[in-house]
Amino acid sequence: MIRVTDQETPPHDAAADGLLAGLLPRFAGVRVLVLGDIMLDRYVVGDVRRISPEAPIPVLRAEARRAVLGGAGNVAQNVAALGAASLLVGVVGMDEAAGEIGRLLSATPAIKPCLIAAPARPTTVKTRFMSGGHQLLRLDEEESGAIDPGLEAQVLAEFEQALAGCDVVVLSDYAKGVLTDRVLTGAIAAARAAGRKVIADPKRATFGAYRGVDVLTPNEAEAARATGIAVDDDEGAVAAGDRARAQAEAGAVLVTRSARGLTLVRRGAEALHLPTRARAVADVSGAGDTLIGAFAIGLACGAAMPEAAMLANVAAGLSVSKPGTATVSHGELGAALHRRELLALDGKIAETAAAGAQVAEWRAEGLRVGFTNGCFDLVHPGHVRLLARARAACDRLVVGLNSDASVRRLKGPDRPVQNEMARATVMASIAAVDLVVLFEEDTPEALIGALLPDILFKGADYRLDQVVGADIVRAHGGEVRLIDLEAGHSTTATIRRINRGAG
Repeated sequence: MIRVTDQETPPHDAAADGLLAGLLPRFAGVRVLVLGDIMLDRYVVGDVRRISPEAPIPVLRAEARRAVLGGAGNVAQNVAALGAASLLVGVVGMDEAAGEIGRLLSATPAIKPCLIAAPARPTTVKTRFMSGGHQLLRLDEEESGAIDPGLEAQVLAEFEQALAGCDVVVLSDYAKGVLTDRVLTGAIAAARAAGRKVIADPKRATFGAYRGVDVLTPNEAEAARATGIAVDDDEGAVAAGDRARAQAEAGAVLVTRSARGLTLVRRGAEALHLPTRARAVADVSGAGDTLIGAFAIGLACGAAMPEAAMLANVAAGLSVSKPGTATVSHGELGAALHRRELLALDGKIAETAAAGAQVAEWRAEGLRVGFTNGCFDLVHPGHVRLLARARAACDRLVVGLNSDASVRRLKGPDRPVQNEMARATVMASIAAVDLVVLFEEDTPEALIGALLPDILFKGADYRLDQVVGADIVRAHGGEVRLIDLEAGHSTTATIRRINRGAG
């Protein structure tokens, strides 16, 4: 088990990530009970090409629609995606949206639903209209008043029945009326009597209603509103966390601080500040659900709170790199945790800053540095020959490798076939390659600008005026060379043949 000392910045290094990865095999035995506001998140995605003649608003031409579980449902979905099991207790209406939620749940066997149908209450639905990865409008259909006493009794009965089959409890409050004072008090008391840890994601104006939970997980805005203390810096986060912990008589408060990471405030210990692990932010919708799901699993696995918080931080960083309400899989979390371990274990794989220092050192020795880039998903003989020819024309060859998120944007949701850790390992094993650098953007332009190679290589299927970064290299006094490709070799064609064989 990782022992994180009470210091200002715990070690986000390869060794820590490797030890966190040691928790992953235990996820399969964990059962998380989620109680809270269940929603349906709908997305209408399309293209905006004009402004309406009726009013100064964009006209969205709908091209695709999808629906996913939201609120407490998204917490349960994240728990399942991470490889654990979930029990989900909540209230839905007797309407079309409730049927859609039922169909989504039936497609996820790792979630055991305990849903109570309320005939006089609609299912909460949030519909987001999207274009170019951005939200144009959100439509909320809901009844956020408190559920009636009869429903409260049913919710508590379902919760208490499910309690015996769980390891940890998550109270997912979205202020839609399910987690009333009576439900919160009864659920927390029942969980404590059963010896289960309770984590609450709060939405109240003050936190007294969550009295007795083990961990409270407000975001910085919620913490500031409930405590009256601005969470603008580390000191403010600690002060707000302390006051929130006192309000809820909680064992700890985990303040989520968006780009500034997390702050963990515990009784009898110094605060811990965890810098964000997000590499690129596409959408923060649902990231808190990913975080609390991973944190709950970590605690259920026997991890100490700092360890569980570090695990949750990595998972949340992956979540915000995806558009819309999204989940993070067990495999994605494992790859992210192993990534730093990989960078440390293999000297040929480096982050941009370290690669820049290495290139500068080579240049100081009078060596000519070459650069090429690609996804290199399934490496074939054409790739190997291109790399060999490039290396023959320079003294050292650097390969820029698209990250998994970048490949998905360029090639589609089914790619890459191999994750970035596997692709980087294969690249590093090729004798012609001296250094491998992962980049998050769609093109390597920023990476080329950071490294300033002497020669930029690209396949001859490109024209010189199409080569990204050519202007940067030439301005630096370098040159651009096109290399003839071997005919008959293509990753896309290989995948197509594999798929035909599988069918």
